[in-house]
Amino acid sequence: MTVYKKPRRTKIVATLGPATDSPPVLEALIRAGVDVVRLNFSHGHADEHRARAKLVHQLALKVGRHVGILADLQGPKIRIAKFKEGKVTLVDGERFTIDMDLAPDDGDVACVGCIYKPLATDVVVGHCLLLDDGRLVLQVEKIDGHKIVCRVLVGGELSDNKGINLQGGGLSASALTEKDKQDIKTAADIGVDFVAVSFPRNADDMHQARALVEAAGSHAHLVAKIERAEALDVLEEIIDASDVVMVARGDLGVEIGDANLPPVQKTIIRLARDRNTIVITATQMMESMINNPIPTRAEVFDVANAVADGTDAVMLSAETSVGKYPVKTVEAMGRICEETERQPRSTRSRHRMGQQFERIDEAIALSAMYVANHTDIKAIAAFTETGWTPLRMSRISSGIPIFAMAPDEQICRRVTLYRGVTPIMIKLQDVTTIKASQAAMDKLKVLRIADKDDLIIVTKGDLTGSRGGTNTMKIVQVE
Repeated sequence: MTVYKKPRRTKIVATLGPATDSPPVLEALIRAGVDVVRLNFSHGHADEHRARAKLVHQLALKVGRHVGILADLQGPKIRIAKFKEGKVTLVDGERFTIDMDLAPDDGDVACVGCIYKPLATDVVVGHCLLLDDGRLVLQVEKIDGHKIVCRVLVGGELSDNKGINLQGGGLSASALTEKDKQDIKTAADIGVDFVAVSFPRNADDMHQARALVEAAGSHAHLVAKIERAEALDVLEEIIDASDVVMVARGDLGVEIGDANLPPVQKTIIRLARDRNTIVITATQMMESMINNPIPTRAEVFDVANAVADGTDAVMLSAETSVGKYPVKTVEAMGRICEETERQPRSTRSRHRMGQQFERIDEAIALSAMYVANHTDIKAIAAFTETGWTPLRMSRISSGIPIFAMAPDEQICRRVTLYRGVTPIMIKLQDVTTIKASQAAMDKLKVLRIADKDDLIIVTKGDLTGSRGGTNTMKIVQVE
């Protein structure tokens, strides 16, 4: 049986791809500490995603860990079309035209097509278009019907299918494309635990996504990827409409500017935690490890900063999907998280101080954390049938491990994203609090978390099968 000794609190999300398709590599990745795997629906086809998800479930069972699966929808990625010769070089000061009616593969040094036809009506003279993750900058000089005539402000090499962003945001593209709607059905069929919505503009986009997910027969939690500038204007509404938010620093950084990204990241993390929502920090966290076996010092500080700010999870993209060192990358990220979590700042919290609790189970959850942080408590065992109580507990910064005692695999995989929470599957039907306490003690002793005479906190509801029914907290001494 797996021994959860001093479990890492910050969770790691790793993107699957060609570099992880080998079963031994994927097993090593899970053993290295991956908590959630990401299926990137921008690449590959349904059968590939299905095969990867099936292998994850098999290997997680073999290793003895619960691993969640996140389906990341492509969303309305706005791209230029292709060039006749593969790539061109744009020169500062020269004119370059984006032509909505140009043949898809007929681009040259003077113009290129675009797969997003409404672009010509979304922009006005003076707007700046950012291409290839902001590496090239074009200023709109004239709109001539279906043509956007631009002046090159920052030139360079430009190749096929590069992305387009509008500086400051404001493009009208819907967050959910027809491809996304079909991919939601695939994700539901696979049985994913989380569905990530790309480029949501507002809470309505998330409500629409939730309706589609539920119509597909899925109970997956929704992740709002914050990557549009206009999303920041309604950030709290988007957070409230979501189960998880992701600081998607790629497109967001392009639209708002790199210098504005650090304070925005801190704001998103703070607001998400204040509103009892899970938060993931993503994009280029260990980018150099795509080709190198160790991270740069800047990457070490980037990961540590996100952990210190309270992010629930940190995410790897190309580092694990196509990188040379996927397992080493996860191991390195895990070490950084663990060392940062040892700092006193990571165990202090003023969450909900001075506010009235709205629910009994919230009062129990936060009371348990207050007691744990001010008493010599070894661990917390939270019996849960929805994951709600350990979620509220995870909002309190602490060094005390929380164990979500859940009755089924689905809930166990759901809490894999909760900071500081380790899922344990345990079935108890209509038992007393005394029996639940004994079961928790037995489990924690087997896992070598608690020894004789240690104190643990057990929370539980009186009525098994009642959602939001946690109403009991008990401090017990391990026998």
